Amino acid sequence: MDKDLKIKAIIFFIVFIVSVTTFLAMPKINLNGDSIVNLEYGHKYKEKGAYVTSFFKKQDAKIKIDNKINYDKLGSYEVKYSANYLKRKLNATRKVNVVDTEKPKIELKGEKTAIVCPNQKYKEEGYSAIDNYNKDLTDKVKVKEEENKIIYEVSDSSKNTTKEERSIKYEDKTAPIITLNGKQDMTLYLNQTYTEPGASALDNCEGDISSNIKVEGNVNTSILGTYKVTYSVKDSYNNETKIDRNVKVVPRPNNRDKTIYLTFDDGPSAGITPGILKILKEENVKATFFVVGASSNLDYLIKEAYNDGHTIGLHTYTHNYKTVYSSVNGYFDDLTKIQNRVYNITGNKSKIIRFPGGSSNTVSRNYYRGIMGILTNEVQNRGYQYFDWNVDSNDAGSARTSLDVYNNVTRNLNSKSNIVLMHDFEGNTKTLNALRDIIRYGKENGYNFDSIKLDTYPAHHGVNN
Repeated sequence: MDKDLKIKAIIFFIVFIVSVTTFLAMPKINLNGDSIVNLEYGHKYKEKGAYVTSFFKKQDAKIKIDNKINYDKLGSYEVKYSANYLKRKLNATRKVNVVDTEKPKIELKGEKTAIVCPNQKYKEEGYSAIDNYNKDLTDKVKVKEEENKIIYEVSDSSKNTTKEERSIKYEDKTAPIITLNGKQDMTLYLNQTYTEPGASALDNCEGDISSNIKVEGNVNTSILGTYKVTYSVKDSYNNETKIDRNVKVVPRPNNRDKTIYLTFDDGPSAGITPGILKILKEENVKATFFVVGASSNLDYLIKEAYNDGHTIGLHTYTHNYKTVYSSVNGYFDDLTKIQNRVYNITGNKSKIIRFPGGSSNTVSRNYYRGIMGILTNEVQNRGYQYFDWNVDSNDAGSARTSLDVYNNVTRNLNSKSNIVLMHDFEGNTKTLNALRDIIRYGKENGYNFDSIKLDTYPAHHGVNN
């Protein structure tokens, strides 16, 4: 019995050896490298190749490779190898896993350490999250606020997770900003009234603190010299700002340099204003436009005049005497509307005004007795300056032709400061046609041309109401 078992074992061993040897000796495809490859998304698969063996030797056989990897999508793919050798069809497969192990990126808008005013909440400045595979993940970001920090977290579809932190620092070390009304450097003539223009203050944490401004300094216009007016303000955290205004008191000139100030009321108008601007540009002359609340379709003409260097003054929004002169508040409501209109167009808050009908008008008596006496003082108290005229072209009155306009201006010029009243309302071709001749007359007779500034001689009329 033992002998039979030994014979059977020997036979089994021989069969096993023959089978294994036969299997190993059979032709097959062998892969170079690993049979399972993890390929990072965004990279290209690099083929390492394969070869055929038979009878324990590498054989010269042509191998066909079929690669159907979708590089744009995560997943498992097969690279198939096939060959024909000794009338046998040989096959092999390599598994390629396209994977994503790269974390998304979170980008914070603003500073990573945000400075926040005490007793205020941090206002999110924004963030974005971008992933190499899922692309925009901004709407997947989870935001969690902890003590003195905000944590931003996002995961992509492969569970790659990124965290970002923003530190919050509660403090106020920023001083308020003082903005002076009017010019920082002012020039006044001897004995001219100084009206404090005032200032505004804006704090980063407390907003408008203009009421906290302290003004120190005295301007004595009866004595020549330069005076300093100091504006200071502190916020609740003792951050302080100071700014100076220099006011220079100078002798009043005797001749005011023979200057002509061309002024145009009641515009803009589509038919006249463009022609006036064209002539002024060609003659290189600056002027002043006292505008009204015309159609917004004409705002571009105000902007063009401002960009050309002309002064934009405030006339009236409605030019309705009853609206303007029935009350002090009514006047300033109308004035504020045209001031805001000009500011929205030009970015400049004009303080240069002309009363409808001039400060000497009597039509206002029909609505409010004594209102002009009040308004002429109050506008200056509020930082405005009003300008009447001392040369009237009468183009809104008795002048019928361009020659009438020309004569009314040129015959009434003096050797000092000439503020000329004209109009650019629709249809006023007589002024448009006379303008170039008036300018050339002025140049030929030694006059300068300029636009009105806040410190220009104002040519105030006598008040009749």
